Amino acid sequence: MKLILVRHGETLWNRENRIQGHTDVELSDDGRMQVKKLALSMEKDKIDAIYSSPLKRAYDTAQAIARFHDTEIKVEPKLRELNHGDFESLTIQELKETHGAFLKEWIENPASVVMPNGESLAQVQERVWDVMGMILETSRDTLVVSHGMAIMTILCKIQNLSLSNARQMFVNMASKTVVSFESGQGTVLLLNDISHLNEII
Repeated sequence: MKLILVRHGETLWNRENRIQGHTDVELSDDGRMQVKKLALSMEKDKIDAIYSSPLKRAYDTAQAIARFHDTEIKVEPKLRELNHGDFESLTIQELKETHGAFLKEWIENPASVVMPNGESLAQVQERVWDVMGMILETSRDTLVVSHGMAIMTILCKIQNLSLSNARQMFVNMASKTVVSFESGQGTVLLLNDISHLNEII
């Protein structure tokens, strides 16, 4: 089976380097153009099932892709982004000024921290993988639209990597990553592809 992992398009908070996590921020105008290009690049892909985070930025991305496929979008709350707790809505600069030591640890060893009144990467991976396990049992070619940190934890799990390596699995906004599964083993065929964003439409 084939698994396509897509990160949502840009929001204004992304552009402002503002932490959004569980906050339900909509796509920006540029984000809508990104997902239009992404959807067109996937028009002829075989997609039997589509799963999406319920957050608008992800669901609207899934809708843009689903227009080309006769497939209902299944909304899965467990595909939401990392809950940043007390840090939601802060800019990275504000976080640097108020919680510099925490930010340094988060950047250098993301697996070691828990967001105050939020989640750790391990908690995100556990809930996201509940959905992934269900998807893999179906053996259907599946699109999953989610968020940066959530997708990074999925890719770590597939490749048997520690979550301390999560940042090596970074995915851009409106990117697609393709994984092939044979006998339960996943092989990353395409990582963080954003070539479609250069297309003129």
